Amino acid sequence: MDRSTTTTQPPAPHAAPGAARSAAPPAEKLRARAAEVLWANWTGTSTVPSRALYPHQWSWDSAFIAIGLRHLSPLRAQLELETLLSAQWGDGRVPHIVFNDAVPLDAYFPGPDFWRSATAGRRAGAPAPVQTSGIVQPPVHALAVWLVHRADPGLSRARSFLARLRPRLAAWHRYLLGARDAGGAGLAAVQHPWEQGMDNSPCWDGPLSRVEPAAPGDFRRADLDHGVPEHRPTDTDYGRYVRLAAEYRDRGYVDGAGPGASTDEGPAFSVEDPAFNALLITSEYALALIEAELDGPGGLHGSEGSAARVRCARARSLTETLVARLWDPDREIFLCRDLRTDALLTERGVTGLIPLVLPALPPRVAAALVRTACGPHFGLGGATRLVPSYDLTGPAFDLRRYWRGPAWFNTNWLVERGLRLHGERARADALREAVLDAAGASGFAEYVDPYTGEGCGARGFGWTAALTLDLLHAGRDGTGGGDLRTERCGHE
Repeated sequence: MDRSTTTTQPPAPHAAPGAARSAAPPAEKLRARAAEVLWANWTGTSTVPSRALYPHQWSWDSAFIAIGLRHLSPLRAQLELETLLSAQWGDGRVPHIVFNDAVPLDAYFPGPDFWRSATAGRRAGAPAPVQTSGIVQPPVHALAVWLVHRADPGLSRARSFLARLRPRLAAWHRYLLGARDAGGAGLAAVQHPWEQGMDNSPCWDGPLSRVEPAAPGDFRRADLDHGVPEHRPTDTDYGRYVRLAAEYRDRGYVDGAGPGASTDEGPAFSVEDPAFNALLITSEYALALIEAELDGPGGLHGSEGSAARVRCARARSLTETLVARLWDPDREIFLCRDLRTDALLTERGVTGLIPLVLPALPPRVAAALVRTACGPHFGLGGATRLVPSYDLTGPAFDLRRYWRGPAWFNTNWLVERGLRLHGERARADALREAVLDAAGASGFAEYVDPYTGEGCGARGFGWTAALTLDLLHAGRDGTGGGDLRTERCGHE
């Protein structure tokens, strides 16, 4: 399908042109600029993260984009998520890339000719009409679907938005909690750094060291056509990413050897990650609300066996498991668990702060995470304007290199929500203002210097613009857009 065409074109937002716009308040100017980014990146059925660097549809990008896009056009936000979830595989996985067949094959690597989803993914139920990758990304989707529904419940009900997406979301969560429970404790494991989303984090250096890089002649790095090499992953790391992806493809996208198997039977890279699982738990809460909305009154407050109540109980249980398996009380941060060695990895990344978004997080853990975020390792409210992606004091910290130090807008948006959820309103307000300042000053950059806010990577980046819109909308009433206190189960 040619994703550059569309049959539905919602109206663009009202924005005064030229001189009229210059007279608008700063927040309105920023809103108009963010909207322009999203309209420029819109393909007709979805939004690309960046026209030059990322010319296809990315999974967690689209979820974050829909969260912001709902403030401009709830219909487009619904289409964004519907397009992504229509590419879901038969086993329930939501692929991390949905390829636009109108884009030249050499515009992005690895492209559809590398992933070969229609053939290599046949056993796992890869869809025939569209080409996708075979790996996944963090499951923000149920949260996005719920927030998009709330933006215009009448439109959502008229289009049966929740009813059509509920079974897809349920299948997605079943896949993660089943096939991806490589550790056997209930948490989902990632089998590639690209799946976790924070691709080049030093948190992965230990597990990745076991992977023999693909030969340089086996791949061409299209990302270097648009990015500064010193800001991107090294050729060695990229070669490891390619090797892992090729091996997974050649196994027919079969997930691991399963719980109880020998450590040398499974994939070379298998990690339980705190952010990935925290977002899955958050989306479990959101899916409970979706089920309650569809199943009628009493869904959250009725019988213990209702779908919504069961899902809420599972979200609380998964939170307990997350704390038991990944919380380090001495370092006061969540750490990744390497399932090949069954040991916690010692690197502190922003991934370890993301569980702040969880409403059932024990207060002592939430308080410790705030101390860590504001302490010397991340410097929030002191040394840094935004939360960096990696420990400021860590040996692998790199101010500008992809996920090894720079601040990202989606992770800062999540930390802002978490701070607000756990009663840290002043810190959340300050972070919100810093994010908005950096987004506008950097031209909605892909990521920024955490100290100065100077932009790096692509400009006009989709989720940066979208989450700017969400924070601007939140600022109108001071609630913090889609405050996670509203995502709690009703009886908590």
